[in-house]
Amino acid sequence: MMGMRKELLLLLSLYLMWPVAQAQPKDTYLQRAKETFHLVWDKYRVSEHGLFAEYYPNSYKPDLTYFQESGHKAQEVSYLWPMSGVFSSVNILMELDPKTYKPYLDSMVVAVEEYLDTTRTPYGYQAYPSKFQIVDRYYDDNGLVGIDYIDAYMMTRDASFLTKAKAVMTFIESGWTDDFGGGVPWLEGVHDQKPACSNGKATVLAIKIYQATGEKEYLRYAIKSYDWMMEALRDDTLDIIWNALLIPDGTTAGRKDTEVQKHAYTYNTGTMIQSAVRLYKITGERGYLDDAQALADGSYKYYFGHTADGIPYVKDIPWFTLVLFRGYQELYEIDKNAKYVDAVIERADWAWVHARDEVGLPYADWTGRKDEQKKPKWLLDTSCMAELYARIALIKAQGK
Repeated sequence: MMGMRKELLLLLSLYLMWPVAQAQPKDTYLQRAKETFHLVWDKYRVSEHGLFAEYYPNSYKPDLTYFQESGHKAQEVSYLWPMSGVFSSVNILMELDPKTYKPYLDSMVVAVEEYLDTTRTPYGYQAYPSKFQIVDRYYDDNGLVGIDYIDAYMMTRDASFLTKAKAVMTFIESGWTDDFGGGVPWLEGVHDQKPACSNGKATVLAIKIYQATGEKEYLRYAIKSYDWMMEALRDDTLDIIWNALLIPDGTTAGRKDTEVQKHAYTYNTGTMIQSAVRLYKITGERGYLDDAQALADGSYKYYFGHTADGIPYVKDIPWFTLVLFRGYQELYEIDKNAKYVDAVIERADWAWVHARDEVGLPYADWTGRKDEQKKPKWLLDTSCMAELYARIALIKAQGK
């Protein structure tokens, strides 16, 4: 009799809990973020090095096209740019679940320090782990590392992270020249261009360090870098940021026959939206908010659309779009216009349903129109989705 009573009580409790269980979301953005992040850790991590593979599977070693010179192939572990995407995803998950993700943050710090080169001054992070070989140092890569460190500092208040972010800023500032109005190049020691990627990230980093410390020299750098970007690379008609100012023959002699490289990538506009929003918050000057809103609308019109059969698309790769979303997210927090964040969320939702392989790794093409089931997956394409879904989770948690 006693056993039957317990069984009945158990059944009654399950019955009473059923509506609650049914009401629990089975597919939240945070769950998506965590699932994708742990796929990164499971599929890409090269345990003997504590680093990450460029591709899954790691046996895939294609030519890589994101260097100053050709001839680079994927190696045993990832180059710095894709690896930094993992660091960024850890940071945003730390905001949502610090207890779970603090050990991952600690691990990422160990990993990124493998790329630090102390054989050249000022110290900077090179494109491949320094224990393997000494290679080039890119200013945009360093901007990413600095942003990751200052973000980690703002969450943990670990002073060593602030020190590292400032050291990155020192390295970037060492590349600044007043030729052609200002700016830094892409690659240390090579003066054939002054690109949006290096200067946009440097602007964001300088602003974030100023916001963390109140030290005016960082705000001064941020404003002069912002002004140079908007003067040299903004398209006033389209309201987007072009890719680079090309310098003929790599000269620094002040020649005026430079050329704007009119390649349009979402992330270059994204860093400037983010910078404009933060400068508006710091200074209260309405012009910065006007810039942010104009760039948001221009990029929305330029990059986003739907196919004839209604599939949402964005004309760029996933990580670049993520960086644009960072700008959209910060603008939304100011003006509460959801149009731009919603555009990215619509595409991220579509990608979750239509553009993942059987393991759960995302396609490079969010529309899913091409079968990428068996195609090797790039680390940056995967890690950025963890960050994107986590950012959407933050927006939803704030009541949108």
